[in-house]
Amino acid sequence: MNPSLLLSPPSSHPRPLLLFPFTPNSLPRPSRRRFRVSFPRSSLSTHDQPASSSETEAPNIFGGPKELTGIQPLVQNLSPPVRLATSAVILAGALAAGYGLGLRFGGNRNAAFGGAAVLGAAGGAAVYAVNAAVPEVAAVTLHNYVAAYDSPDAIKREDIENIAQKYGVSKQDEAFNMELCDLYCRFVSSVLSSGSEDLRGDEVETIISFKNALGIDDPDAASMHMEIGRRIFRQRLETGDRDGDLEQRRAFQRLIYVSTLVFGDASTFLLPWKRVFKVTDAQVEIAIRDNAKQLYASKLTSVGRDVGEELLVSLRKAQLKYKLSDELAKDLLMEHKRKLVEENISVALNILKSRARTVGGVKQAVEELDKILSFNDLLISLSKHPDADRFACGLGPVSLVGGEYDSDRKMDDLKLLYRAYVSDSLSGGRMEKDKLTSLNQLRNILGLGNKEAEAIILDVTSKVYQKRLSEAFQGGDLEMADSKAAFLQNLCEELHFDPQKASQIHEEIYRKKLQQCVSDGELDESDVAALLKVRVMLCIPQQTVDAAHSDICGSLFEKAVKDAISAGVDGYDADVKNAVRKAAHGLRLTREAAMSIASKAVRKVFLNYVKRSRSADNRTESARELKKLIAFNTLVVTELVADIKGESSDTPSEEPAKEEVKEVDEDDEWESLQTLRKIKPNKELNAKLGKPGQTEITLKDDLSERDRMDLYKTYLLYCLTGEVTRIPFGAQITTKKDDSEYVLLNQLGGILGLTSEETVEVHRSLAEQAFRQQAEVILADGQLTKARMEQLNELQKNVGLPGPYAQKIIKSITTTKMAAAIETAIGQGRLNIKQIRELKESGVDLDNMISESLRENLFKKTVDEIFSSGTGEFDEEEVYDKIPADLKVNPQKAKGVVHDLARTRLSNSLVQAVALLRQRNRQGAVSSLNDLLASDLFGVYAQSNPAPEKLSRLQYLLNISDSVAAAAKEMGHGAVSVGAEEEKFVF
Repeated sequence: MNPSLLLSPPSSHPRPLLLFPFTPNSLPRPSRRRFRVSFPRSSLSTHDQPASSSETEAPNIFGGPKELTGIQPLVQNLSPPVRLATSAVILAGALAAGYGLGLRFGGNRNAAFGGAAVLGAAGGAAVYAVNAAVPEVAAVTLHNYVAAYDSPDAIKREDIENIAQKYGVSKQDEAFNMELCDLYCRFVSSVLSSGSEDLRGDEVETIISFKNALGIDDPDAASMHMEIGRRIFRQRLETGDRDGDLEQRRAFQRLIYVSTLVFGDASTFLLPWKRVFKVTDAQVEIAIRDNAKQLYASKLTSVGRDVGEELLVSLRKAQLKYKLSDELAKDLLMEHKRKLVEENISVALNILKSRARTVGGVKQAVEELDKILSFNDLLISLSKHPDADRFACGLGPVSLVGGEYDSDRKMDDLKLLYRAYVSDSLSGGRMEKDKLTSLNQLRNILGLGNKEAEAIILDVTSKVYQKRLSEAFQGGDLEMADSKAAFLQNLCEELHFDPQKASQIHEEIYRKKLQQCVSDGELDESDVAALLKVRVMLCIPQQTVDAAHSDICGSLFEKAVKDAISAGVDGYDADVKNAVRKAAHGLRLTREAAMSIASKAVRKVFLNYVKRSRSADNRTESARELKKLIAFNTLVVTELVADIKGESSDTPSEEPAKEEVKEVDEDDEWESLQTLRKIKPNKELNAKLGKPGQTEITLKDDLSERDRMDLYKTYLLYCLTGEVTRIPFGAQITTKKDDSEYVLLNQLGGILGLTSEETVEVHRSLAEQAFRQQAEVILADGQLTKARMEQLNELQKNVGLPGPYAQKIIKSITTTKMAAAIETAIGQGRLNIKQIRELKESGVDLDNMISESLRENLFKKTVDEIFSSGTGEFDEEEVYDKIPADLKVNPQKAKGVVHDLARTRLSNSLVQAVALLRQRNRQGAVSSLNDLLASDLFGVYAQSNPAPEKLSRLQYLLNISDSVAAAAKEMGHGAVSVGAEEEKFVF
């Protein structure tokens, strides 16, 4: 059998019924054997047939009544006793007749016996024919009995058993059993719907009832179910088209499902689907599942929005009867509930989207939503019933998940429904508590998120709140209220509206009113009074009012400021001044707010000048841009600030002057700097330059401290070097500037927002740079003489650098030069530990002049010289303590260096001593051995009359015996051959 027959429900693309070759004869079909004996038809009696058989036509499913032929009518009228007696009489009569005829014609007894034998055999054949026709007659009688009834329900098991008893046959008799199977097969085939028709749900009970009425055994009945399956297979082969294949697949699935329910647990061994049709258990389960779902779904059609307990109990029974799992039953009920709700939603949407929509139409849409909510409440209450376990699975809240409206394209429609319900809930001007509960349930049913639902509620409620607020404002209710805040709070509570959102609405109302009032460019007294009334009535905080004025009035003032700035240095005339003054005072902005707006616009222009200055090709062009910045500040920004404050730009401010005097007093130390003195001009120079620029709007918060100091330094260098003009042939002309440039430098410092400390730092760093450059030329060799000191003092006076700072620079230069000279001397070996100690006594800081690695090399070289001195002396305190302390070398590290050198010198000194001894150079050998002793690793020597303690220590170091030592002493001053020396000094 084709596994696809069971793996999937019927579809529009049928697949082959069989995947494996199948032989319909795989199960043997019982054969029917019939015998016919001719008897007169006049002997047929039908007195045992039901009376209705002659009046009504038999049902077509059983093929109509059958007729008796041959001796069958005679056999039909013979009861078993009569049939036995008749058989005996026929046999006895035949024997007697044969005996008589044989005796008569043969004349002897042998002929008589022969005649008896012949006629007895004929009689026996007749008797056998009669008895053999009994099962056939019983089968015909059974068929006619069943076919005579219009409804198979009228068939009784007792009548069938009576037929069997009448003819003395058993149900196991082949002919009778075949008829039972044939009747059952015809009936089952008629009960199972053909083609694409679905099961009705009563097929199992009908088949079981008919099977019990026939009394057919389960194995025989099961074989008929298998035979029906073969018939479906043959029909599929005969049809051959896709539609027919689809119908046969569905028919086979229905057969499997119904057969499984008919035989129950015994179906696993009575119905060999896998063996006969090559299907799997999973395919059988799919067939059972799909048909059970179809039956249960058809049962759910009776479930409406007024579902009751009895119907739910019957659904549960039907689910168990159909062998449907709880999970699938739950899904089907959830789907059915969803479809019922979707019907209401579709109706409501059609009403709301109708072009002829009216107020009544909206009410109708809300009624549909109320039906959904009522249905949802009913399902929730039934799910909490004490006997809920007896009800159908799937009770609970309704959900649209997985349905027609579970998509993003339908979300706008669902929001439209929710908005309509919210609007209807607030139609009376207030929100009832039960409506809040309904809104929450409707939100869950429609699958809206919390933010989406809250946004809709907020939008609708805001409009209702504004409407009620307008009515209270125009009707005077709000104005007459003793407490405006209590009135507004009560209004929010009636609408269940967030007070914070209400405050935002109040602010929006105030802003709209303010925009209306400033439409002519200023606020008069009537406008101020109207705004104050709105503020008091709506309980708007002063902070909110100030923010609104800053935004709305500030935008108008900002436009006036930008117009004034865009006029430029030459365009700031009387009309511009009047426009600025009108905007600053007519809009009733605070001075702080007005200055903040003006500062933002002015600083943008300042930054443009700074940008152009940075991108200039040379220092002169950069300084020119900065000079334009200073002029713009003096001629435009200063006038703008004065107009905003309502002051005259010719009246200087006294406070900055006082502050400047204070700063000068604090920086007396740097008064010697020429450039710093020049940025503080005298009265004559001030009178020449005119009014000073403003310093309230600066770039302090727009540029970093380093960037501001770099810009200031750029202009300071311009003041020092003058303006450089290039001429043909690569030459250039430098034009010096007068002290007025330093006054502009001072104004630039104010624009950049530099403090006095930062300004002094720029001048100091520049002065130090100039002094250092010339001092390094004077002290090129690092030698500080009296004449050079006089030159440096003169240079200090010209630059104006304070004495301590000048001395610090001089010391830094000399120290650097000296450190380089000392390092060179150490590297060339011209500086030893004695000279190092003399330099330290002279106050030279060698620790910072000489690197650590160089000091370690010097220590190693000093120790190596000690080992190479040839004296044999080794002062541990000098080597391990004093020299490391003078050179600032780690003592432990110094000891390691000494030991490494000693081991190296031990090997070298011993080899050298032996070589000198062989060359008869006794003095050199002694010197080498003394070097070895100084390193704690001495060579062997015994020919120089050494001190006893040295000789003893030497003997110990070489690990030689006393006899060898004595032999070495005896050699004394004698001539020792080379060979003997080699023999004695084998190490």
